Order: sequence, then C-alpha cells, then structure tokens
Amino acid sequence: MGLRIGGEIGKVNSDELSYNDFVERHLLKNQPVVLRGLMDGWTASKDWVTHTGQPDLKFFSSHFGKSIVQVADCGTRDFTDQKRIEMSVAEFIDHWPKDSVNRHVDATTNEHGKQLLYLKDWHFVKEYPEYLAYTTPPFFRDDWLNLYLDNYSMHNEPDACQEQNEISCSDYRFVYMGAKGTWTPLHADVFRSYSWSANVCGKKKWLFLPPSQCHLVFDRNTKSSVYNIFEDVNEAKFPGFKKAIWLECIQEQGEIIFVPSGWYHQVHNLENTISINHNWFNAYNILWVWDLLLKDYNEAKEYIEDIRDICDDFEGLCQRNLAINTGMNFSDFFIFIACFSFANLVQLYHLHRVYENPSRCILPRAEHLALNLVYAQKIVLKMITVEALAGNHALLLDLRKIMDDSKFLELCSGLDRTYRGIHKEQQPNYDIKKTMMDNLGDLDLIVKSCSQVYAPEDLVSFIDSALRKLSSPFNREHPLLLELDEVIRSPDAL
Repeated sequence: MGLRIGGEIGKVNSDELSYNDFVERHLLKNQPVVLRGLMDGWTASKDWVTHTGQPDLKFFSSHFGKSIVQVADCGTRDFTDQKRIEMSVAEFIDHWPKDSVNRHVDATTNEHGKQLLYLKDWHFVKEYPEYLAYTTPPFFRDDWLNLYLDNYSMHNEPDACQEQNEISCSDYRFVYMGAKGTWTPLHADVFRSYSWSANVCGKKKWLFLPPSQCHLVFDRNTKSSVYNIFEDVNEAKFPGFKKAIWLECIQEQGEIIFVPSGWYHQVHNLENTISINHNWFNAYNILWVWDLLLKDYNEAKEYIEDIRDICDDFEGLCQRNLAINTGMNFSDFFIFIACFSFANLVQLYHLHRVYENPSRCILPRAEHLALNLVYAQKIVLKMITVEALAGNHALLLDLRKIMDDSKFLELCSGLDRTYRGIHKEQQPNYDIKKTMMDNLGDLDLIVKSCSQVYAPEDLVSFIDSALRKLSSPFNREHPLLLELDEVIRSPDAL
C-alpha cells in the first residue's frame, strides 16, 4: 500500500528566524521545521566525523567504549517497539556492518547475517558532563523537563519504577548511532513532548502525521497503532490508515529538525548516521503533557477495574502503574509544576529587587516568566477537576523546605541562565547565587502565610497570594509589574 504524501517539511536558515518568530510559527502553532546553521563550531561535528563524512567509530570506541548503552535490534519487534539489547559502545562498534556505506537501505541484516543494530537513547550528557559535544541552540533552551531533571528526580517514590527503566531516566538528552538501513518504528514522543534532532553526520528520512490525523493509524478500539508504515498494513484492523496524508522530510548532515507535540513519525537512516536528540516541554506544550497523563491514568484505572473491590489501595496501584507506563504519575507532575512555579516566582522577585530601574532589555525575560506562571496555573486549574487528586495527602508540599534545599537554588540559577541566554542578556557583574540566596531569605514573607500545599487549589491560591505580596510593597508603575499585568490580562494567556 503506497503512502499518500501531502508535502514536505520546510527548511529555514536560522539567521533568518528570531526566537519570537520560532515561538509564534512553530511552538504555538505546533508545526515542524528544519533549521540550518545551528551546529557551527560543535565539538561533535569535528570529533565524531571522519574526513569522508562517516561516523568516526575508532574515536567512539577509544574514548567512550566502556559505556553501557541500549541498542535496538531493527529486525525484531517487541510489542510496540524494537527489541532492546544492552551492550558496551565498543561491542556495538564491533557489530557495525563492514559494508554499511554500499549496502541496500532496506536490508535488516549485515554481511554475516547478524541483525542490524541501532544505538538509541544514550544519556551522553549525563555520562560525560565535562565533554562539551554541543551547545543547545537558543530556540530549544526553554526546556523545563531537563532543567528540572538536572536537579531533581521525576519520581518521589523510587520503588515505583525500576532504576534502569528507560522511561524513568535521569534526563532526556540522547545520542543515536546507526548504520545505513537502521530505523525507528512509528511513534509519538514520550510525554507528548517536543523534540529536536540534529544530524551530526548522515542522512535521515522522516514521515510525519499531524495530530488531527493520528486516529487514522490506530485500530478500531484505539488501543494499538501501526508499527511500520512501509509494511502491508491490515486494512481490517486499521481501516483509516489509507486515508492518512503524510509529510515527508529528508534531513541532511548539519540540519536540525523540530518535532512538535503529538505528531506521529517514523524515521529511517538513509546513510550511516549520528544524531543528537532532546525531548523537552515548556509553557507552550505543557497541556499536551497533562492531557496524555490524564488519558493514560484513565486507561490504567480501566485496565484493573475488576480488582478494585479486593485491592487495599486501588488508587495507589493506579498511580504506580501510571508512573511505570508513562514516566510520571499525578504526584510527580504536581510536584514538578509546584517547584517550577515557585522557581519562576523567585526569578520575578529577583528581577524586581535587583532592577529598581530596569531597562527594556530585561522586560522580555519578565514577560516570559509571567507567561510560565499563567500556563502553570492553567494546568493546575485542570488538575482541580480530577477526583483522584482530591484529598490526596501524597501531594503535601512544604514550600519552606523546598526553598531551603540547595537543589532549588540550582534550579533557580539554571532558570536565570536559560532565560538570559534566550533573550540575549549580558551576564551580571554580581554573584547570582549569593543574590538569589538573599532574595530567598526575603521571600520568607511570601511563604510564611501559606507554606504548605495540600492540593491543586492550594497551589493556585499560593501563586495568586505571592503575586499580590510581590507587588504590594512597590509602586504599581514599576515596569516589571506593568509587564506582568499585561501578560495575565491578555485574552490569549488563558
């Protein structure tokens, strides 16, 4: 069955696109794009590629050979994914097909009949933090997920997920390596996050399906989706598949593709390829994350509904299953939103205190922080309506303890660096951490009256109260307050 191709993903030179343009055209509208000119000067582009443009396998084997990684067997299906094998990078290099440059692109075995292997989801940044392989482009730096995971674990109950579980990983920054012919089955990204993928070398073919058509690749019960769109798809099981209209993209070396939330895609390596990939979310797609979490929760609950009467802690079991299957549960997500909201408030307070006469150059950062809070409140208001969150004492948060935790100061410092970089602000001539520690001490007045959060409605009240107290000691004509008011009152904000 031939695919119906409706068009190609557009390609744009990065110097022709501002950050605000990228937000308006691609983050808010949830549209894919290929960006050029963002990988100049990357160490990975020099160290990892030979003079002939091929992956430098000897470099990987000699410098990173002892790393233990997950490798996909592209010829063996394991439920909805490919079978995974654990091995060292050196062992993976030994399996690299000798004739990979000239081999047929659709073959699934090498010259000795061994399965074609694809190194995936290598947490390279976490494993080699001192080796600066690349710099995240400004378009993708507003990354709540990895910024949070640099300081906290997503799971507050480690026993809920196995330590080595792929979903419960320590970050979502990956390196992929695959010979010509390796591929990834049809899927939408974890958490329904955004993703970006940079081709350090090689060429990839992408097939995309927008969210409005994703129901067409599911079976009649919407329980399973097509695995490989290039195989003969069972029309009786997937009656809508032939109606799907795909977008195609050939990604060349040195190009970065932006994958929006909820877009199903299948990817094939047309040449020997190394890529760097991040999954991430922020204010513009956080609703996708919550909607998936709620959907997966309802499915998890339905799946074990028949044991409700004999289960001592039915809701607890639902939440444990949700954490295992999705990568977080309601408590994890609520704590994440609460910590991130508090960190944004700290940043606003920091701007308020440090810049008594702020220039216009810092107002975009203030607006960005305020917008984050608006979207966080929107999510929390949705959480209020969920019965499972009512009276859930596992949600208890002590904001004073959070504030006293050194990890929280690191999160605040990371936010400061992130938004300074995005909005091209100069680095300050004072000690940021020391100033923030002083500001955290002053913020004690804000958390004093509502330091404990038991439920989503408490978090909404805290944010409202904090903003009121933040503004009361200052002149309402202060530019930061005017900027905050403008964002919150905007009809597009909520």
